Amino acid sequence: MTTITVAGGDLFHIAAARLGDATQWVRIAQLNNLKDPVLDGVTLLMLPPVDLSAGGGIAAQ
Repeated sequence: MTTITVAGGDLFHIAAARLGDATQWVRIAQLNNLKDPVLDGVTLLMLPPVDLSAGGGIAAQ
């Protein structure tokens, strides 16, 4: 697992750049217990491994 530090931004762009698919933002959110994909301030994020078969952008209810 990888960790990164980001200053603002959103999970869509991070998922696109790091996981190859913006719809995988939900995987990052779930791993970091985040509800909002928009980040404010400096945030330390854990990133899941790349999984090209994951995606969809819909959180499990």
